[in-house]
Formats: sequence, C-alpha cells, structure tokens
Amino acid sequence: MFGERVLAEAADGLPAFVYDLAGLRDHVAAIRAALDGAAELYYAAKANPEAPVLRTLAPLVDGVEVASGGELEHVRTVLPDARLAFGGPGKTDSELRTGLEHGVHRVHVESPHELRRLAALGRAVDVLLRVNLSVDRSNAALAMSGPFGMDPAAVEDCRPILAEAPHLRLRGIHAHLASGLDAPALLAQSAAVLAWARPWLTGVPDPEINLGGGMAVDYADPSHRFDWPAYAAGLRKLARRGETLRIEPGRAMTVYCGWYVTDVLDVKRSHGAWYAVLRGGTMHLRTPVTKNHDHPFTVLRRATAGPRTAEPVTLVGQLCTPKDVFARRTDAGSLGVGDVVAFTMAGAYAWNISHHDFLMHPKPRFVHLT
Repeated sequence: MFGERVLAEAADGLPAFVYDLAGLRDHVAAIRAALDGAAELYYAAKANPEAPVLRTLAPLVDGVEVASGGELEHVRTVLPDARLAFGGPGKTDSELRTGLEHGVHRVHVESPHELRRLAALGRAVDVLLRVNLSVDRSNAALAMSGPFGMDPAAVEDCRPILAEAPHLRLRGIHAHLASGLDAPALLAQSAAVLAWARPWLTGVPDPEINLGGGMAVDYADPSHRFDWPAYAAGLRKLARRGETLRIEPGRAMTVYCGWYVTDVLDVKRSHGAWYAVLRGGTMHLRTPVTKNHDHPFTVLRRATAGPRTAEPVTLVGQLCTPKDVFARRTDAGSLGVGDVVAFTMAGAYAWNISHHDFLMHPKPRFVHLT
C-alpha cells in the first residue's frame, strides 16, 4: 500500500516528493488506449519536466511540447530522439535558433512578428499558427486569452509573410484556448476550432490541427477523472480523412502520480482555531496558493506524545507569510507532532512552479517508485 511505502521512506527524511512511475505508466497507457488513433498525443512538459517522468512517458506519447529554450534543451538532453513541438509566447531569437539547431518537429508561432523573426533566420522549419478564437470560456478554470496566440485578423496577416518565406512550411493551426474543461465542453471547443481552421487551411496538404490540452482535473474530488473514452469518441466523430488531430495534455497526465509528503512540527490553538505547522511549505508545493484551493491529503498517523488538534484544522508551512497555507479549516482528524501528511495530486505544477529559495529552507527529497 502507498502508506506503508511512504512510512518506509520517511526514515530517510522529509519533506519528499514521491512519484509512482508505474502508476503513471498505467494511467497514460489507458489514455493512449482510449484515444486509439483518434488524435496524436503529445505531453506538455511544463506540467512536470523531471527526467524520470519524461523517460516514463516517452514510449507512450507521440511527442513532447516545450515552451522555452530551457525546456527545449532539457527535454532534448533527456529524450534525444523525441519529436518536439516548440510553443509559448515571447520566444527570443536565441530560443528560435536553439529550436532549429535541435531539430524541433513543429514551431507554434504566436504572432506575425514572431513569424517574421523566424523567417529571418533562413532555416527550413514546419510551423503551426496559434489562433486565439472568441469562444465561450465561462466554464473554464483558466482562459488563455490576451497574449496567447493570435486573433483571426492577426493570423490573416501571416499569409504574406509565409508567401515570401517558402522555407517556412505551414502545416496547420494550433489552438489551446482554455484549461479545466470536462469532455463535453472540450469537444464543443474543439468543434469550434475545427470549424474555423478547416476553411483557413484550404490548400494545405495533410493539414494538422493541434487542439491543445486543458482536460479538467478535480482537486476537490481526486476520484473524479476526465472522461477520456467519451472525449476520444467525440474526436473520432469530429475527425476528417486526410487531416491530423493532435492534443497536448500535461496536468491530466501526471498530476495523479505524485505526492508531497511531510510531517507535523507543531500544533497550536490560536484565537479559537487549530493550526498544524508542517515541515516545508508552499515553497515546495505552491499549487494550493496558485489555485486558491484546499489541497487534498491523507494523514499517516504516528504514535506521539504531546498536544493534538481538534477539528477543523488549518495546515500551514514554515514560511513567514500568512499565504503559506495548504488547506484551511479542513477535517483531518486529530493531528499531533510527528504525524505524516501526504498531499496527493502533486505530480504536476507542483515543485517546478514553486519559489524554492524563499527563506532558504532545505530542498525536499525526490523518490521515484517503479
């Protein structure tokens, strides 16, 4: 059981990130089986770029999406033979050159100016133009608007640039419009993207439409998972012969494989409320602050002497800020010093988005279960 393995690891020191690579492999294999050719599957490395995670995913995905020169070089080092799609706003000339030198499979172009700068490098490369359509995003957890991609008028401005630079090979359209959508909402968004993209791509041989990621992840109910079979069935209905559909999820692939495991250093009652102070903090796991939620967790009890909390209890870290909170006034049972708290769903946008050096506390350990 997971709890027993965590307790075995605890002797070597906490906090620790624990990754279940076998579980990750099974989860992504199930996604791949559900898709069954409905779309190419790329992994968005920004969710979790750790080398063991990348190597676990490599046999199960068609490629990896990177969003900076640093990510590009890191992923190319770990996976020298992987197909890479290079996206992200604000690419520098140096990053674009790096992409060309590393033989990226596709460049996702974010603006007419970026396309001109890419053309000026004079190297042959395949491109997708990233479009940002005005669609209903009211149910999205995160709307990718503003600086991300181009509105249809700006995409139209790319035509003369492409005409004057035949070494830029237009392959298709990229559209990642929102995150946190369930399967019906994501399919509706995909249908809108395809309805716009297909006429625009008239004359492009074997066009590609990258529909992005954004599959919903429910931190309030970890057992509630995105409906991959329904989504794949919907994609098959949307697909047309002679075109390639592609998706690039990140969080929905890796979030379930990771835990942030730590222990209770102190418990106290203050102004009528109970607090448990945990080793570490949001400088390791910034996700709950970023998403403004109570992060799900499991308590592994240890026999300890001393005070114990009553319910409800707020779980905080060691940082000198009131924002260093994992979960507020949550039902955790009675917590005492030495109890182990394992925060689930820490396999994506966790360590890699956190402000590691704030207050210079020790870094966590990293454990990979195979």
